Amino acid sequence: MNSSYDILVLGSGIAGLSFALKAAQAGQSVAILTKKTKADSNTNWAQGGIAAVTDPTDDVEKHIRDTLIAGDGLCREKAVREILRDGPARVQELVELGLKFSREADGTYDLGREGGHSERRILHVKDMTGKAIEDALLRALGREPRIALFEHLFGIDLITSGRGKQKRLRGLYALDVHDSRVMTFRAPVIMLSTGGAGRVYQYSTNPEIATGDGIAMAYRAGVEVRNLEFIQFHPTTLFTADQKRFLISEAVRGEGAVLRNLEGEAFMGRYHQQADLAPRDIVARAIDTEMKSSGSPHVWLDITHRNATYLRKRFPKIYRTCKQAGFDLAKDYLPVVPAAHYTCGGVATNLAGETALPGLYACGEVACTGLHGANRLASNSLLEAVVIAHRAAHSVSQYLAKSKTSRATPIPEWRDLGGTDDDERVVVSHNWDELRRTMWDYVGIMRTTKRLERARTRIATLEREIQDYYWNFSVDPQLLELRNLVTVAHLIVESALSRKESRGLHAITDYPKTIKRATDSKVQLSPRS
Repeated sequence: MNSSYDILVLGSGIAGLSFALKAAQAGQSVAILTKKTKADSNTNWAQGGIAAVTDPTDDVEKHIRDTLIAGDGLCREKAVREILRDGPARVQELVELGLKFSREADGTYDLGREGGHSERRILHVKDMTGKAIEDALLRALGREPRIALFEHLFGIDLITSGRGKQKRLRGLYALDVHDSRVMTFRAPVIMLSTGGAGRVYQYSTNPEIATGDGIAMAYRAGVEVRNLEFIQFHPTTLFTADQKRFLISEAVRGEGAVLRNLEGEAFMGRYHQQADLAPRDIVARAIDTEMKSSGSPHVWLDITHRNATYLRKRFPKIYRTCKQAGFDLAKDYLPVVPAAHYTCGGVATNLAGETALPGLYACGEVACTGLHGANRLASNSLLEAVVIAHRAAHSVSQYLAKSKTSRATPIPEWRDLGGTDDDERVVVSHNWDELRRTMWDYVGIMRTTKRLERARTRIATLEREIQDYYWNFSVDPQLLELRNLVTVAHLIVESALSRKESRGLHAITDYPKTIKRATDSKVQLSPRS
């Protein structure tokens, strides 16, 4: 296996695949590393769609305004304007790759509407948009000879050299999941497209792979992370007896579904003028309030005014999954609860995906560009990914052309200092459960300073234990994911404690008001003396 490339891409979602394709087309050699299979990504789970202005009755200024309102004063307006203006062109490129968005009988796009949007502008492929995008990109990558795609390779840590302004990226250590061998990859450019960290919570809509790997790696390399207190809880996931939470897309409410409490009251009108199509932070808090005031384990989602034929066609996956769980969308109210869904903060980047560490880029949910602010507007995430991927590919070409990084510079090989102890592995599993419960109980939709401080104490203990495991035992995927998750949990809590206000997704009872001047929270590992 070749271990030297122009570019390493970590992750195989829309961000990583889009970037890899364009970088390869520009003449770069690219290796994509994914810790599971190539189709295992948050993108593949995305139901709703991609937000972009394609209808002549809509305009970009409306989309900008909706995004800024949802972001609750923390969006970077320059980022919002540039990303949303670039969006339609990048969406057209997906169409040219063979992506077939759902259309009306007259050939126009069947545009959906989701919370916070003033217009119908969500392009979708029924309720499986993410999978359709993933499939189109993978087909295109299969035709590109400059791309090598490696499954079951888990990025452990970035390799750097130098200090201060002289610090440079050299490569990556990665674990071969099948044979437990740690490989050393050399590359002057690495793109982090590893997704978010939803699995830090006990209940999440994310796949098991969403363990904050890229955020943790960047932080350990001394790169700034920003606004990690803003964890978006999706308001509507199917409530079942197990811990699994199946996402009921916001598009269902876009087609008229109504949230009701256990008495059957449509309650969202009491919380926001947009009622069931209010921004996600407002809807999630409203549901949380209704559940706590009544002692109910869930609320109801009602779309029984739509007939089965329509629902099967528009939401085939949701209809099928609910039917398997014993609920008929056309006849039954669905029991729904919020669950952790999207990491709005992340690795600090500019609009070309560049971090402060030369050669290190980040794109997608792992990154923080300023688009989402304190609360992501529905379906803006896929759009952000393709726009930043496009810009990053151009930036990387320029960086490599002028980079003086020597491929001959030696980099250290991995040294495994640990052994194995099966008895201790049981404790690792217990730590997984404790971390997720702690985050759910103390760092959820509604927060208090006291709960956050309790979380800080518990997480600090877990961090020490997990670091001990890491340095004394051979690494495996479960230990690596736990190490990354506890790092991200620590960053979320510290970010939350630093924000002395309620804003967007961060609602804290000690500080119920919003400070007039919005500022980003920032956390960065202090350089070793």
